Amino acid sequence: MASVPPPSPEAQLSFLAKLQRLFAEGDFTATYKFALLIALADLAVELGADDGSALRLATRQIGERFIQQYWRQSLDYGTGRAGALPGVLAQNLGDQAAVVTAIKAFRARTGINMPWQAARHPDYRALLSKVTQTVSAQPLKFLQNFGGGNDPFLYERTGPGQLVLNPGVAYCLRRFHPLVQQLARTHWVGHVKSNKLNRGILGEADDLEDFLFRISRQSLVAFCAGLRKIDGDNCFYCGGALREVDVDHYIPFSLYPRDMAHNFVLAHRACNRSKSDMLAARRHLERWLERTVKRGDDLAEVGSGAGIVGDGPTILRVAAWGYESVRKSGGRAWVSPLRFEDVGVECTSLFDG
Repeated sequence: MASVPPPSPEAQLSFLAKLQRLFAEGDFTATYKFALLIALADLAVELGADDGSALRLATRQIGERFIQQYWRQSLDYGTGRAGALPGVLAQNLGDQAAVVTAIKAFRARTGINMPWQAARHPDYRALLSKVTQTVSAQPLKFLQNFGGGNDPFLYERTGPGQLVLNPGVAYCLRRFHPLVQQLARTHWVGHVKSNKLNRGILGEADDLEDFLFRISRQSLVAFCAGLRKIDGDNCFYCGGALREVDVDHYIPFSLYPRDMAHNFVLAHRACNRSKSDMLAARRHLERWLERTVKRGDDLAEVGSGAGIVGDGPTILRVAAWGYESVRKSGGRAWVSPLRFEDVGVECTSLFDG
């Protein structure tokens, strides 16, 4: 199949302008639309290509992402917080969001605490069906309504359980992924904070964004212990013995804000802070790719026990996208404190095998 040219610079600017209008002029009575934008952006990175082709998706795929996004948000927030009463945060201006209610009922019925364990339970199919129906009937139907009209600039519904991202949309979602994520998450946090139903739960909240979108500290501690058994007690980057240890996102969270087991490495706090939001240089990439392939099953198992998704093929596609994006923008990679190098084809070619 012939490659489709990427959208022109003018078309990309038009996409951003419409996205801005969607946030400014859209009707957001619940957080579903923010979750949908995050899901579409993630799926574009993981399944799309750097050309202008359309991308076919199943609504079931989006339903799975909704379960992952809302899983932790079906837990009580505010436990032990002064001036706050523990409770599940309202994601809707009226009755609690149906997705949250369905997940909470599933958890109470099955006793399952980890979303990746949930998929193995016989009742998961019914949960996924219910969530997918909600997604189809609500955010997928109404997301592209803004400014008093409907502008299907993102996708078209092509049949029961199917949609297609319009030509050029997957490319734009991939290119502007950090921006889309930041906009959606910022508005999501703002929506939850401004909802009067949450006032008694939030109190003086200062960690709301972490609660909504990051893995819990308890899960991270459990994963760190398992990661030590796989990788040992040395910093992934400099090789020195670990004393104060950080669990670092190899592909920076700022670039791709989704926690995945294969993307975590153990690092010195100093190395982690120095690397910050940068990609790592080729010497690190080569070892990370080898580790991801050779120890992939071990990483998935440790991640499952800590409630962190393990998906080696997906994180490899994400990494290929990340390095190619930074290469095209003329970005640099982190070698060690105060040492950097260009991201060139010698990095991106490592994903061709």
